[in-house]
Amino acid sequence: GSAWKFAQEDISTDLIRGKAWSHLPPKEQGAHCLEEVDPAFAARAQPGDFIVGGRNFGCGSSREAAVYVLADAGYRCVLAPSFGDIFANNCGKNGLLPVVLPTAACDAIRRQLRDKVGAQIAVDLHAQTVTDVAGTVYRFDIHPVRRKCLLEGLDDVERTRQYQGAIEAFEAAYKQERSWL
Repeated sequence: GSAWKFAQEDISTDLIRGKAWSHLPPKEQGAHCLEEVDPAFAARAQPGDFIVGGRNFGCGSSREAAVYVLADAGYRCVLAPSFGDIFANNCGKNGLLPVVLPTAACDAIRRQLRDKVGAQIAVDLHAQTVTDVAGTVYRFDIHPVRRKCLLEGLDDVERTRQYQGAIEAFEAAYKQERSWL
């Protein structure tokens, strides 16, 4: 997809989802994603686009709505040298891929995007790679369970349902061993 550079560091969840738009229905907030920092930013997003951010992207409070806003704006992946922990966890739980790349890699990709605004890059979750505008391939790590959930479109509830038979078997055995409970 197209990639958009956002080099500012320490972008908080409050800046991703501006307070001025919190009164809108959730599906309308994406149109205002990061608007307080860059008024034109959300208007550029198309489904499947990526953000190449700076260090500590999504820091601050644990507003899960920041992830909803990015997803509603069309973004499917954010690449950055680091993320706020809660933000990164919320991303994975809501279908948005947070990719940690070295600072030098993010800087190189942002330089390419400065020269070719909205250029195409590729993120391959199966192979765990990012291919930049120049064709350089960067590998990234992701927890195997998070990867599986993103690839299969599983949230925590659906992932748990995959173990329904084992859960029922455990409960039956537990009740039989501890009938007095």
